[in-house]
Amino acid sequence: MTPPSMSGPEPGQALAGGAAAERSAALFADARAMHAAALARLDAGDIRDAAEKAWCATKRASDGLIVARTGDEPERAPDTTRGLRRLGMDDEDIRRSMSHYYVARETLHGSCFYRASCELIEDTERLIHETLEYIHEAERRAAV
Repeated sequence: MTPPSMSGPEPGQALAGGAAAERSAALFADARAMHAAALARLDAGDIRDAAEKAWCATKRASDGLIVARTGDEPERAPDTTRGLRRLGMDDEDIRRSMSHYYVARETLHGSCFYRASCELIEDTERLIHETLEYIHEAERRAAV
């Protein structure tokens, strides 16, 4: 069950003003917590779980950005991808930062977690660490 602080709008229902800002802040807080959990799993030697948690942090930060800018919360990753692409059409900074989203989706989520192919360990670890930069960038873009 999702805690009340993490529950969002019903699918297809946009949030307005203060509600969108509150929900966006909750998503960013969750992204930072997921990144901290990813680092803890990395320290414990579980790179697959760390990779998946870093992907989750990337998605939550992306969702926070989308909610802040549109009031709509993506339900699934394809919705997040579409939302970022739409925002990126009008914002070059978002378009540039989307490369981390795509690499995290493919490398951390797809290759490392699902296919257990985490070769180039140093690169995977770097991507996990860089997730925090992506979260901060998404928060900055959300405030614009």
